[in-house]
Amino acid sequence: MHDIRLIRDNPDAFDAAMARRGLSGVSGELLSLDETRRAAILAAETAQAEANKAAKEVGAAKGRGDEAEFERLRALVGEKKSEIARLNDEAKELDAKLTDLLMGLPNSMYDDVPTGEDEDDNVEINRWGTPREMDFKPLEHYELPAVQSGLDFETAAKLSGSRFMVLSGAVARTHRALAQFMLDVHTEENGLTETWTPVLVKEEMMLGTGQLPKFGEDSYKTEDGWWLVPTAEVTLTNIVNGATISEDYLPRRYVAHTQCFRSEAGSAGRDTAGMLRQHQFEKVEMVSITKPDESEAEHQRMTRCAEDILERLGLPYRTVVLCTGDIGFGAKRTHDIEVWLPGQNTYREISSVSTCGDFQARRMNARFKPAEGGKPQFIHSLNGSGLAVGRALIAILENGQQADGSVDLPEALHPYLRGKTRITADGQLA
Repeated sequence: MHDIRLIRDNPDAFDAAMARRGLSGVSGELLSLDETRRAAILAAETAQAEANKAAKEVGAAKGRGDEAEFERLRALVGEKKSEIARLNDEAKELDAKLTDLLMGLPNSMYDDVPTGEDEDDNVEINRWGTPREMDFKPLEHYELPAVQSGLDFETAAKLSGSRFMVLSGAVARTHRALAQFMLDVHTEENGLTETWTPVLVKEEMMLGTGQLPKFGEDSYKTEDGWWLVPTAEVTLTNIVNGATISEDYLPRRYVAHTQCFRSEAGSAGRDTAGMLRQHQFEKVEMVSITKPDESEAEHQRMTRCAEDILERLGLPYRTVVLCTGDIGFGAKRTHDIEVWLPGQNTYREISSVSTCGDFQARRMNARFKPAEGGKPQFIHSLNGSGLAVGRALIAILENGQQADGSVDLPEALHPYLRGKTRITADGQLA
């Protein structure tokens, strides 16, 4: 969320920042509402002062025996109380409207975010690995003989509808091994704290990280008012919701492996084949909470953590900086990591690593106390996939496919599969 005081001080700079998001003249409505709200607050304070003064004079008039003045002042106090209540209600209503407007506005981006309209304007900053040359036509993951018995969309559709899957046998075992491998690397080598969190959260937690109020249709809400998390970013970031922590507590680096849920509203017709875009899936999510002067370096560190997982799996990838037309609502800058999928003959996103500055912290009211003293400051928050487990499974299946329909599995997974190195064409680990 944005600080209305900063908007007051420099509305032109704020409008310029929002213009990069495709929004024009935003400050005018905000400042008009803010001015009206502040006027109501001032009027309430003035009326309160007048009521206090009259209340003091009531006793004096009574003591003098001036009944007419006594009754006038008593009536005035009553009128002022009604006026104060009305003005306070008006100020609260205006404050709620202003907060709603601010909550619906996206984060301002860093100046180095490239200008562009869509994913075609993203800028590549890193590339690793060379896609393997195959002497046969590469298949997409769901076409591979090795996975035919272990990837069942028909049963999933019977159970839950479209965009769900049932994994079994070697495919399910490999999926589980991938998540365990990612967690081990992040906790044992990258210094992240493994965390287990709920997948059902209160509405204010979704507000805190920016999924609400604008993107409610992208997530699922229960009849009891809980929301299913679209990613563990929601729970991990909100650990500091409403807290004022000490500086020596920072940085905090969390990682969690969770089920994730997305309605995929508005994505009809996009990537519906196979398991690339599902309503329920698994991610290993990284979240960092830092001091403001450390968040830039942390963004680079988290990006490398995600890239390293792909390198250990031997999966070619490229990293891009998202342009102004493709970046997410809460991000100041985002690095997308795209893995090579030979079945599609293209790179596809497998991780987004974003730095949010104090945008989420303001929504959550999350601060830290500087060690040298002084006023508490807002923390900075960052998040990124390390990685999306299902998409990593797709990538190792497609990149490891062989002409006979089997799949060679990455060496990094062999210890997690009791020494098994491949999925045979008939779907067995061998």
